[in-house]
Amino acid sequence: MAIGTLNQNPARRPRPARVVGGDRRPRIALLLGDATGIGPEQCARILSDGRLNSVARLVVVGDARVLEMGMRDAGVSLAWHRIADADEADWASPEIPLIDLGNIDPARFERGAVSPESGRLTGETLARAIELARSGQFDAITFAPLNKGAMFKGGWRFPDEHKMFAHLLGHKGHFGEMNVLDGWWMSRVTSHVSLRTALDQITRESICDAISLADATMRRAGIARPRLAVAALNPHGGEGGLFGTEEIEIIRPAVEASAKAGIYCRGPFPSDTVYLKAFAGEYDGVVAMYHDQGQIATKLKGFNRGVTVTAGLDTIFTTPAHGTAFDIVGKGVASTGALEQAVTLAARLAGGVAATDVPPTA
Repeated sequence: MAIGTLNQNPARRPRPARVVGGDRRPRIALLLGDATGIGPEQCARILSDGRLNSVARLVVVGDARVLEMGMRDAGVSLAWHRIADADEADWASPEIPLIDLGNIDPARFERGAVSPESGRLTGETLARAIELARSGQFDAITFAPLNKGAMFKGGWRFPDEHKMFAHLLGHKGHFGEMNVLDGWWMSRVTSHVSLRTALDQITRESICDAISLADATMRRAGIARPRLAVAALNPHGGEGGLFGTEEIEIIRPAVEASAKAGIYCRGPFPSDTVYLKAFAGEYDGVVAMYHDQGQIATKLKGFNRGVTVTAGLDTIFTTPAHGTAFDIVGKGVASTGALEQAVTLAARLAGGVAATDVPPTA
């Protein structure tokens, strides 16, 4: 598959939320995720619930057949209508507006299993949503869980969706994944690479980039002066060089440089205690050195509430921090808490409303 970029211009700051008829709620594209996972069920349930209507104007972008399947899984009935673009949506109508791509017949795929073809079509849907957002139809994109392996096998040759987004947007600057849980944030210096590779990618520059990105994204979400704690790499924070010198030679100089630039950041703190400080309220976020150093703590704190945001791009992307949950597909028991929070965070980042957290569903 040939994968090109939609726009080669450098990333720019996203536009403010579109105001239509005095309605300041951001217009958010809601994508159903991989059709073989729990995403369709989650989307159907939050659309039926209706609590998010106060936060955003949601338009489903995907295939009507997948939405119908999600309704059956969730045990709900939704009235919906097809539209060609978001400008056609009737926000006074109780019906759900749907841009029907007609590209995914869920009957073709085994549910609860990795499907390269479903992964290919998931990527196709994401690419179309990006085009719509770039044209001004949407202020943000929230997508239900996808499967990275399925997308890669389906021809989207990226290690994760964040790099795919950056490629399609022609983004040339720094960007990265952040996680948000109960108002607490986590950024990473390295992400979806082997641990051996991650060690080579931890440099003063990459740490400063992660700190700066976290600060800017959290400010945009409404935190006036984010307080960041930076994790160490080695056991006991290196124990003064006894267990490694990265803290002395790389991490501390990066923290000091970032603080000198005006960012409230402290560290490095041993990674087995830094989260205790953050969860106790001393800090608003943690900058982790590698993937599992941050993900384990975050998911233990609230697996069904965590949100992932792609930070640093000119289009807003949010999604649940959990995956496709193949083991419970079709059972009607998928939690919607993280997806609700993903929509809410997208609305906050879009800046159209002062969105408040929606209580997560059990």
